[in-house]
Amino acid sequence: MSGEAGVANVDSAGQTYAVSVRVLCEFAAKEGDLDLRFTPSPSAQQGREGHQLVASRRPPGHEAEVKLGGSYQNLLINGRADGYDAAHNVLEEVKTFRGALAAIAPNHTVLHWAQLKVYGWLTCQGRALEHITLSLVYFDVLDQSEHPFSEDFAAADLQLFFDSLCARFLAWAQSEMLHRQLRDDALQVLEFPQLPFRAGQRDMAASVYRACLQSRPLLVQAPTGIGKTMATIYPALRAMPERGVDKVIFLTAKTPGRQVALEALHKVRDANLRVLELVARDKSCEHPDKACHGQSCPLAQGFYDRLPAARRAAAQQGWLDQRALRNVALAHGVCPYYLGHEMVRWVDVVVGDYNYYFDRSATLYALTSSNQWRIAVLVDEAHNLYSRACSMYSATLSEADTLTVHSQMPPVLRPRVAELLNHWQLVTMAAQREKPDTPWRLLDELPPDWLRGLQRFNSAVGEYLSEHATDAPGAWLPFYFQTLAFSNLAEEFGEHSLCELLYPEAAITLRNIVPAHFIAPRIAAADSLVLFSATLNPTDYYTNLLGLPDTTQRVDVASPFAPDQLAVVIKPMSTRRDDRLATLDELVDAIAEQFARQSGNYLAFFSSFDYLELALQRLQTRHPAVPVWSQQRQMGEASRHAFLQQFDVAGQGVGFAVLGGVFGEGVDLPGKRLIGAFIATLGLPQFDEVNQAICQRMQSRFGRGYDYTYLFPGLQKVVQAAGRVIRTQNDTGIVVLLDERYREYRYRQLLPGWWKHAL
Repeated sequence: MSGEAGVANVDSAGQTYAVSVRVLCEFAAKEGDLDLRFTPSPSAQQGREGHQLVASRRPPGHEAEVKLGGSYQNLLINGRADGYDAAHNVLEEVKTFRGALAAIAPNHTVLHWAQLKVYGWLTCQGRALEHITLSLVYFDVLDQSEHPFSEDFAAADLQLFFDSLCARFLAWAQSEMLHRQLRDDALQVLEFPQLPFRAGQRDMAASVYRACLQSRPLLVQAPTGIGKTMATIYPALRAMPERGVDKVIFLTAKTPGRQVALEALHKVRDANLRVLELVARDKSCEHPDKACHGQSCPLAQGFYDRLPAARRAAAQQGWLDQRALRNVALAHGVCPYYLGHEMVRWVDVVVGDYNYYFDRSATLYALTSSNQWRIAVLVDEAHNLYSRACSMYSATLSEADTLTVHSQMPPVLRPRVAELLNHWQLVTMAAQREKPDTPWRLLDELPPDWLRGLQRFNSAVGEYLSEHATDAPGAWLPFYFQTLAFSNLAEEFGEHSLCELLYPEAAITLRNIVPAHFIAPRIAAADSLVLFSATLNPTDYYTNLLGLPDTTQRVDVASPFAPDQLAVVIKPMSTRRDDRLATLDELVDAIAEQFARQSGNYLAFFSSFDYLELALQRLQTRHPAVPVWSQQRQMGEASRHAFLQQFDVAGQGVGFAVLGGVFGEGVDLPGKRLIGAFIATLGLPQFDEVNQAICQRMQSRFGRGYDYTYLFPGLQKVVQAAGRVIRTQNDTGIVVLLDERYREYRYRQLLPGWWKHAL
């Protein structure tokens, strides 16, 4: 790949449109099928090293990384060719690959030649050349061999090709310039759509606006009920024209948050905004039984031939939530999921899950980096980002998984699987010799021989897939993706993660516990970043674990609720694991007494399903007249909906749920639908071997091992659960804290300040 950035932007005056060679060609020169059959590709590091090696082989006088530029009417085209040999008048473009050269898809080759021909014209124009030799060099990163394909071109022919691409792009560029101007004009006069401001909402909006203009990260802790979503979206939109922001990216942890964001954006649709909702592939695929290539899926066949019309229709539609995007896609016979990913480039606001920006293979981050976009990132319910980011950068492999795929693998690959199984046996035998009675161990490093066996397996599978790119994918392919992801994480193993061995099951886990190492570059790539939630306390917990810079600002929005709206009662009893059976009667009696005192709908939260089931059974035995319903260990969307439907305005009873689970946050039951909550225990994670290891690592890195591992995560879940009770300024209710430790200051200081007088 060339070193150019994929820029496609309107200048400040709106008179010219700057586009990179790569973006120009991807827009105007792609053709044929969508083909997502997996073929191994070089890593970014291998690509860089490959380009450097090719350049080092060239004779003296060879120019590397040749910066090029030109224009077509009001289009400014820029790029960077990989090399030019003035002595022989040869311009070359280097593309790295792995495996079989024949496995490179024809439509990729067409695109590569299109880029090189545009570079060729820009070179001829800049150096007054009448002809030039173009050399497309494919470099195999495995054997470091070069495969050049050269052709002589007249400058006039290259200009015709260049002009044809630019003419194809120009109409789109002009519409983009007009859209950008209309958008910015509308945003400059956009009124807040929910006047009058709620208490605290204006202050929050002002803080977000300043952060966006100053390009500084911001942590906002604001209570439920003030309209945090609109108080974040509106100022970010207003700052777009002043800061020159290309896109606002709104990230959520769960589907309900995405819907709330879309509802807020729907209220500002008059601002000429293009809004896109990104949905997971498994929820937007029209043909889940088919593979993503033209020989299998009708929506992949001829995808790029039909894309221009679909793209125009989607841009004109403007509002592209899941349903609207699907309608546009199917009307033009293209895949909705991949039309959505194409439209990311041409919309103003993107709403999607955290993983679209923070994951290793995050689409939004990759496009932001390659296109040099100026973006504002808004992170909803940001207290969830730490745990979600940890899971994104963790991986597990087991001997059982390896054994399962052994018979599924092509015969030529089975020796590599057998070798890996042998290494599993050696790892478990060594562990049993050292500590036969310890099923879980923390390793200082990955077992070297086992890791080399894994890398040899990955290499063998990669070569096989390169040579059999058109074959139907085997059932073992997901296992290869697992091993590949594991190997990639292993290359960056350090103090931010733990390496764990579990036996006799024989499983190795790389568990990330400080995601800052991975997501700090993503934070830095955003022009502005706003993380907001009702629970972002204390600040250093989030800044240290997420890798937020020292320039991060903090705003704590005062609660709009009056202290007498929420009664907070402590029932002093021990809910520690060893004392739970002894205090179970006392606990369920407290629930029944409050229900008898004031009947209505309550939620009772417990630290685990085991504890929940014990309490539920005891309550039904001692107080059978109290209506109850319970969260189950496995609940689909319909079951969750049915659980919440029982909180009827005219109803009464106690719903049992797990603290930190699906009903512990993001649930809106205003008014009489919910009048109280019982919270048993502090919500602290289990004191097991894994958490003790995390505690020790947190202590060595931050000096607050217990707080970072147990206290802060536990009380965060408590505050979120309690936040289900008071949802509007007219609500009243009660929170009963069922644990004697809530009387201690170190725990109470992490509860909302407006509760204090009631304790």
